[in-house]
Order: sequence, then C-alpha cells, then structure tokens
Amino acid sequence: MKQLIPGLILLGTIFPYNGHAQAPKEYTSSDILLGLKKLNTLSTVLYVGAHPDDENTRLLAWLSKERLCRTAYLSLTRGDGGQNLIGNEQGINLGLIRTQELLAARRVDGAEQFFSTAFDFGFSKTSDETFKIWGKEKILADVVWVIRKFQPDVIITRFPEDARAGHGHHQASAILAREAFAAAADPNRFPEQFAKGVKVWQAKRIMWNTFNFGGNNTTSENQLKIDVGTYNALLGKSYGEIAAESRSQHKSQGFGVPRSRGQAFEYFTPVAGDAAMKDILDGVDQSWARTGNAGVTAQVDQIIRDFDMQHPDKSVAALSSLKNWLTAHINNSYLVLKKIDEVSELIRACSGLFAEAVATKQMAVSGDSLIVNFNLINRSHLSFKKVSVLYDDTSFVLADSLPYNQVKSMQLKRIVHVSPMEDQPYWLREQMGDGSFTVKNQLQIGLPQNDNNRVRMAVWYDTTAIAFTVPLQYKYTDPVKGEIYQPVIVVPPVLVKVAPSVVLTNTIPKVSTQVSVDFETETARSTGKASIVFSSGVKKEITIAPRLNETQSLLLPLDSILKSRRDTSLTATVILGNKAADSSFGNYLRLINYDHIPTVHYLFQSKAKIVNDEIRVEGKRVGYIKGAGDNVPDALLAMGYEVVPLDENDITPQHLKGLDAIITGVRAYNTNEYLSAKYDVLMKYVEEGGNLIVQYNTSSQIGPVRAKMSPYPFDISRNRITDEKATVNILQPANPVLNYPNKITQKDFEGWVQERSIYHASNWDSHFETVLSMHDPGEKDDEGSLIIAHYGKGSFVYTGLVFFRELPAGVPGAYRLMANLIALQHKKGF
Repeated sequence: MKQLIPGLILLGTIFPYNGHAQAPKEYTSSDILLGLKKLNTLSTVLYVGAHPDDENTRLLAWLSKERLCRTAYLSLTRGDGGQNLIGNEQGINLGLIRTQELLAARRVDGAEQFFSTAFDFGFSKTSDETFKIWGKEKILADVVWVIRKFQPDVIITRFPEDARAGHGHHQASAILAREAFAAAADPNRFPEQFAKGVKVWQAKRIMWNTFNFGGNNTTSENQLKIDVGTYNALLGKSYGEIAAESRSQHKSQGFGVPRSRGQAFEYFTPVAGDAAMKDILDGVDQSWARTGNAGVTAQVDQIIRDFDMQHPDKSVAALSSLKNWLTAHINNSYLVLKKIDEVSELIRACSGLFAEAVATKQMAVSGDSLIVNFNLINRSHLSFKKVSVLYDDTSFVLADSLPYNQVKSMQLKRIVHVSPMEDQPYWLREQMGDGSFTVKNQLQIGLPQNDNNRVRMAVWYDTTAIAFTVPLQYKYTDPVKGEIYQPVIVVPPVLVKVAPSVVLTNTIPKVSTQVSVDFETETARSTGKASIVFSSGVKKEITIAPRLNETQSLLLPLDSILKSRRDTSLTATVILGNKAADSSFGNYLRLINYDHIPTVHYLFQSKAKIVNDEIRVEGKRVGYIKGAGDNVPDALLAMGYEVVPLDENDITPQHLKGLDAIITGVRAYNTNEYLSAKYDVLMKYVEEGGNLIVQYNTSSQIGPVRAKMSPYPFDISRNRITDEKATVNILQPANPVLNYPNKITQKDFEGWVQERSIYHASNWDSHFETVLSMHDPGEKDDEGSLIIAHYGKGSFVYTGLVFFRELPAGVPGAYRLMANLIALQHKKGF
C-alpha cells in the first residue's frame, strides 16, 4: 500500500481548507499566484484569544494574504457557554456550531485554527475563577503544545491580563499566552511532550493587539501602529472587506458586520521578548536563508516570473522539480516540511485536478457495507499516469492514465470498519472534567476537528507523485440549493433515545408521566426480537420491525419502569435477541443542521432526569412568544401547562383571552421587531388581569431592544451573577411570588448550573418590587434579577434568571419559581 501512495504529504493551508460540507475547492489563477508568492515567506504568527469571535479577522487576513505569513488563531475554548441567536443549542451543542463557524471564518481569511481543551463554562469575572475551573496547568500545557508544534515567530494576544479584558476568560488567555511564551522554550516544562515529536521553541516576541471597542480605548499613538486596511488587487478586496466576510460567519452570535474600506490601523504593545520598533516581524528572518537553503528564493522567484495566468499548468514541471529538490534537502527542518506541503498543493492546483470520494448515503453503519464513488478529472493538458487510491485499508489503482477532461471513476463497496466512537468529535469521547475536555491522545490536542474519514490519492507526473487527500463525503442535489456536500457519519446499528429529557414525578395537580423509548435501526441486521433494559433494572421485551431509518417507539407509564422514587435518572439499552457481546446499544445520535456549516453530529447516552421534588402548579394555559431559541416550552409542557405558541398574527386581544400568563422567550425583544407594534395589545392584556413574564433581553451588539416592553420604565444592564452557587437573599419572604403555590426557600437555588442570572434590570421605576438579591464574590448585592410590577388588574415581570438553562437541566427550584411567576394572578394580595 505504501508503494501505491509514494511520498504522501498531507496538505498544508496556503489555500483555505474547504470544510466537510463544502464542495471541493477549485483554485483561480489569482489564488495560485498568491500561493506562489507565499512560498518565499517563512514567517509564522499565532494569535491567541479565549473564544470564537474574539479574533481580529482583519489582522489575520492581512497577515495571511498581505504579509503572506503562516497565520493561526488559537481559541482556548469552543464557545460552549455563549448565547445562541439562531437556535436552542446550548453547551457542547453550541460549541460544535461555533467550532464550525470558526473554520468557516478561517476559510475566508486564510488563517489556521487551533483549540485548547478548555471548556467555556460561561461568563467569568476574574482570571482566578477561570483558572480554578479550567485547571491552569492543564490548559497551559495545551498552549505550550500548540506553540511547540506551530513554531510561531511572533505571538499576539487579543486581550490584556487585567480587568480591561472584560472577561475572566479573556484575561486568562493573555496570561496563559505570556507564560507559554516562556514555558515553550524551557526544556523542564512539560518535557513529556518531546516524546510526541515536538521540541522547545522560542518565539521572538509576544505582543498585545490593543483595541478600541466596548467603550474601552486601550490604543495610543506611541504604540506600534500598522495600517491593515490595504487593498489586495489579486483578491479584488481590501482586508476590511475580507474581515467582514470572515467575522460574519459567527452567525450564532449575531456578528454579521458591514464591509469596511480604507485605512484601518492596528496598534501593538510589547509583552515579552524583543521589542518591535517598526514592524510586527522586526528581526525575524523570513527568507529561505533561515533554513540553510537560501538558493530556493531564486527558484521560486523564477517560477513566479514564468507563471502564466491563462495556463497555470505550465508551472507544474518547475514546481515538481522544486518539490523533489526540497524533499532531498529537508534536514529535519519543520519549515521546509511545511513548504513541501504548500508546493504539493500548488502542483495540484496548477494541474486543475479535481477529485472527490462520495458515498451513496450519509449514514454509514459500523459493520455494514458502504458504497463509495471515486471520481477524478484532469482539466489540464499535462500527461498524468497511475492514479492510486488508499481508502482505509483498501488500496487500488483508479486509472493508468488521465486523458484531458475525461472523468475517471470507480465504485467500491466495502465494510465500514470504523467504530462510531472513532467518528465522535475527539474531545467528546471521554468523560469531561468540571472545566475542560479530556483528550487522551496528545497528538489531537489543538486540532479543530477530527482528521479521519479521509481518502488518500496520488497521481504521477513524470517522476513526481502529486499526493493529496480528500474527505469522504455524501453528495446530493437539493432542488433549491443545488449540489450539496455533507460529511459521512458512522453510526451504530441501533440508536436509542429516552424522552422527555426531564420527567417531573410529583406535580400537583398530578401530571400523567410517561416515558418514550425511541429506537431506530440503521441496518437489516438489527431487526426481530430484542429487549429494552432500563437503568432501574426493569426489562421489556420488544420486536424491532424491519423499517430501516424509521423511528419506532415504546410508550410506558413511568411507574412501570421505576422501582424506587429515589431514582434520579433513567437510561435504556436495546439488546438484540442473539445477546452477542456487540449487540447492546444505548446511544442516540444528535444532529445539528444549519445551512452555513456542515452537519454536526455526536453520540451520547440519552437520559431522562427524574425530578421527585414537589412542584405545585396553578393555571392551565400559557402563551409563549418565541425568542432567539430555548427549550422552556418543553419544560412548561412537563409541568402540565397547555403551551400556546404566539406569533405576530396571534397577538390580538381576542386570542390572548384565557391565557393565565404570556412568557416571552429569551431575547424576544431583540429578535422580533414586530413586538414594537404589539405593545399596546400586550399592555391591555396585562391591564385587564393578564400576566406578562419577559425573560432576559440584551443591551449588546446582538440587537438593541427597540420595542417598549413594560408599563413602567427600566433599563437593561449588563450586570450578571456568574457564580451559580452565589447566595440568594430573599428580600420579601411574605411576597406571594415566593409563597404561592410553592414556598420558595434557599433550597430552591441549589443545584443551578453555569450561572444565576444575566442582563439584570436597572434604574427601575418605583412601581416595581424586587424580591431577591445576589452578588458575585467581592461585589455588591444586585436586586435586578427579578422585578415585578402591578399594572391595572394584572402583573408584569422582567427576569434575568436563567430559566432557559435551569429548566432543561432539571433544576427543581427553577420549576417551582417559574410556577409561582405563572400563578401571580391566581393569588390575591399582590
């Protein structure tokens, strides 16, 4: 097999990697010429921040495409704890989305992407808190590893180390970057990494890219100042335009921005290492001389002079000679190895070779067969021969020659040997810690995503092997969107889901509690007699019908499954009739689909959380106005309410009659402009005895609150309580909202996740009452998490309490307090 794919070198990133959901990249002559110019630049820059969207996309684009540096962004987290403007995904689901958004941004600005294993646990006010949760040494080791592997000449941080950073994670990223700058060069720090192929590395300097945003101007004219707003004629765009396109990939965060043109200055101040006086790369040898191969510069210059925009294939011979020469003179140089990668990619780009490996279905069942079509076309007049393919453990010759503009194809049917867990996002394969993911394979740390499910190909040109890889993909045609590429996903023969995710066993009035076990068979091998074994020990015999890719369900009363009211969770495993060792299945497949990213997936053990606490409910019908996306309606259904969805056309006086409460989803007033026109209707509903509960809205760039929402004025601040264990002080113990129908005590604030509250009310009118106060360590008490006002016969509530996190997490106290808010109009005396 090694003989079939000689000299294979994985592709570099002089051209943006196209991503799993994208059509294979096709290069213009401008792309190629830019890549040729980049061959003579041997400098590397690493930019460090804390989250997706922290990066300076304009600077990254300028460094990559103007200065032609190998450029990368290290985001310490995947943004799991952020907010989501486009859907209801939270936690690791949101982190998966934001990972792909970062990769989409890098495809635009030309930089590479790295991550540490740090988990975004939500807003943090200090670096001390951040390090306590992350585990400072663990994440520092990750940053050192990325530096030793990437070998940057210059490191640039997005944030300072103090409070001006505005977020504990931001501060921590700057502190870790500075400490890693020194530790990466110290053979006594993390020496276990050296056995994995890296060596000590001393960057020349680390700098802080100062900023002027968020009302905080940290720039000054005595700092190093560089204009990065220049225009690139090869690309037909300025770096402000490229940056806007890149930043606008962060769609889940609502970060679409306009294109800018003209001068745009970036400012820098030294942190450690040699100070830069005139340029970021002062004192860095960016030429081939640093590798001991100074003569390469002239070879590359000649290739550039001879490049024919109309016939880029004419450069293949010279590039092949350059590759062969470099391969013979590597001298263990990391820089030379990376340049060989770039030359290999340029050869393929100049030759016009198009290659794909596409499966006939997206779901590949482990142990079943999969049909894959391999297609290759030579769109140049060059003479190629012997096309070799290596797919997993199968190798073959696709064609002995490649005539001009003729597709060479082969179809292969083979058993899927990859296990579903191998296809799992690598950082989700092990049980994570409190503040970081567990990754046992050191070589995977830093990678943005899995590097499996790839097909290796090689085409011979004269005596040079043009070797490359292509992703294994599923391709289909959508009648509206056209040709679509998506990743192939490896799945187990049976998928199992337990629903709902939260089961309330002790509601008053009693709610009928049933549990559904949904199972889907992906292969004919998994049909017939089977059993479902619950974590409670109860076993049910079932028959799996031969209906492939269809959900089959078993609906059971909860009491028939639970053996004890002390059970706090419930899982289910399907065991096929033969009871073979590999016949037990208990995982479900989570798919995340948005047009701007590839389909994202992961497997997890589906679980129902059992809440046995008493939850008294008053009222029957609750209207819900959808906001940016949350799972609160599911929680209301579990409590026994009839949930009435309300859109623009439904908010009329007649339609609102009979609703015990109306709840607006998170950021509803940020995302639904029509609410401005519905103010009078909603206020009339309240005045006549209704109950309007407004969950938090933001005062950030995601979208200002343009609509009036309250009968009395108040402001929305950026105040938040990030400590989910912060003490909650009950200011009015006798207030009905804390007594009916549930008595709210300190116990109801136990077990909250991630945070207490966000975007508190401030400067509220005297008509409002506050019933709770809380504060983060070292701060003053804040009463703005829940404010209540009486208006006419009804009531209005604004709350920053994070019900959208706590209810789906099955926090009993959140259910009890929400029930009390809904019941406000059922208790006299308010």
